[in-house]
Amino acid sequence: MKTCLVVDDSKVIRKVARHILEALHFNVEEAGDGREALDRCTTTDQALPDVILLDWNMPVMTGMEFLRSLGASGLANRPKVVFCTTENDVAHIRAAIDAGADEYMMKPFDRETLESKLQLVGVA
Repeated sequence: MKTCLVVDDSKVIRKVARHILEALHFNVEEAGDGREALDRCTTTDQALPDVILLDWNMPVMTGMEFLRSLGASGLANRPKVVFCTTENDVAHIRAAIDAGADEYMMKPFDRETLESKLQLVGVA
């Protein structure tokens, strides 16, 4: 079974994502900010998630800071990253892809949208 780490400071968004992902047969883990997510990904005693749903605007460490730190960490099997945000202008999308995101999805999202993005990055 695939694992997804949902990184968002909104409990509501994490709950909605969890509900959809569990219906798609994912194990779901949650983090409330980028620092918590980075700690989760760089702890050696835990397997990496297959995919990360990543919010842009969060306290402590933003999605972009997390993405850059994840890239700099040198992980051998870096998880796929789907940015999931309200930021929808081309500059934000390009910056996310340039920083290492594999896909980009707008909030609010539904099961169909999330499932199609997971298929695009090869984890669904």
